[in-house]
Amino acid sequence: MALDSLFDPDGIAVVGASATVGKIGYEAMQNAVTYDAPVYPVNPSGSGTVFDREFVPSVTEIDDDVDLVLSCVPGPVVPDVIDECGEAGIGAAVIFSGGFAEAGEDGEQLQNRLVEAADDGDVHLLGPNTSGFLRPGENLHATFATGTEDIPAGNVAIVAQSGGIAFATAFQAENEGWGVSAMVGLGNAANVGFQEVVEYFDGDDGTDAIVLHVEGTDDARGLLETCRSASTPVVAYNVGEQDVGDFAESHTGSLTGDHKLYEAGFAQYGVPTVRSVAELVDAGTALADCPRPSGPNVGVVTAQAGPGIAITDRLKAAGATLPSLSEETQTVVEDILPGITFSENPVDTGRPMPEFGEVVEAVARDENVDIVLVYELFEEGLGFPTETLEGLPEATGKPIVFATGGARSALEPELEAMSECGIPTYTTPERGADAATALVQYARRNPKPAAGAGEVSDDE
Repeated sequence: MALDSLFDPDGIAVVGASATVGKIGYEAMQNAVTYDAPVYPVNPSGSGTVFDREFVPSVTEIDDDVDLVLSCVPGPVVPDVIDECGEAGIGAAVIFSGGFAEAGEDGEQLQNRLVEAADDGDVHLLGPNTSGFLRPGENLHATFATGTEDIPAGNVAIVAQSGGIAFATAFQAENEGWGVSAMVGLGNAANVGFQEVVEYFDGDDGTDAIVLHVEGTDDARGLLETCRSASTPVVAYNVGEQDVGDFAESHTGSLTGDHKLYEAGFAQYGVPTVRSVAELVDAGTALADCPRPSGPNVGVVTAQAGPGIAITDRLKAAGATLPSLSEETQTVVEDILPGITFSENPVDTGRPMPEFGEVVEAVARDENVDIVLVYELFEEGLGFPTETLEGLPEATGKPIVFATGGARSALEPELEAMSECGIPTYTTPERGADAATALVQYARRNPKPAAGAGEVSDDE
């Protein structure tokens, strides 16, 4: 694939490598050597070794195969480094330094020189002005940031304009017990941007959802077309609802786009949108782990009325539909729970009980329901109905989203068991509702054609 040299390199060179703790060149080397491939420290002023590897004066003097350069040198010399990459046949580089298009007219000229060098040498550039990327499952930490080894492998790829947001999202996932297939900070996106990275991870077997952080782009239509053509679900966090244009331009050199136009564009092109990093992680996890919903109708089952009301309120505010359950389903529920006060939708069982899983299964099998959202406050001695729920998403072809609350120490094994059932689980009612809302948005924006229906044109 086009970006294999960037995301699946056979060898890495760290240009500007340093043996001085705390310098970017040291931190980048420390991260890079965890990768199972040759890693070379490059510095014409270097002598001896760093991490048991001999310094090399230039990438052109490396005899082995190197696909990727991590550039830790100041901005003004980066174009020369890329010239040498082209000469050495190195296909990709991560540019950590700033001072390019985000820094005014002189920076724009420097970035133009950088892109010319990359074009001449056929080098894919991540950045400049980026904190790099991670592929935890490959032990590939192409960054100078510390602590990245704590982020586990998962099945959601993060593609963020901001490296800070990229890391915030990855660490949010780690804090919730989830992992990522990749985390990519685009920075100034000199010649590798949203389109190229989304296309790459759309073809990645380990990625089941892609989440985006968008400040602005020079090719909004290209981004939207790429999202629409992806077979992997994409969800976006689009910032810029208020006037932060000058600040954003000083960050990555891109002005924020018109927020309403972006939101409308994402809706038209089938991309659910969220309003925070936490929602981005939760939506990505739901889209990655659940079957694709065939429609936007949500069936709610709650073991406590208060959280159920909060969930219902939040779902309806987001435009979700809570259909009436079929008479057959209501009869099944009433037989399981005689005397229940509310057996329609939402279904309220009053409290957790051994038959709770049977109620969830009845609602999941209802022909009027496309998505199931469950809330059950954890109670010692009862646990979650994992035996009943295991295999239920696959059997019904419907997403099941679970929300709960309780002491973290008691919840940990239950959350792990639910994850093994393929059911994403969230620790507040609102998070469960927001994750279900992402599924509702996805279903509304990507309707499944009726049997025998023809193709729908872009004009319709």
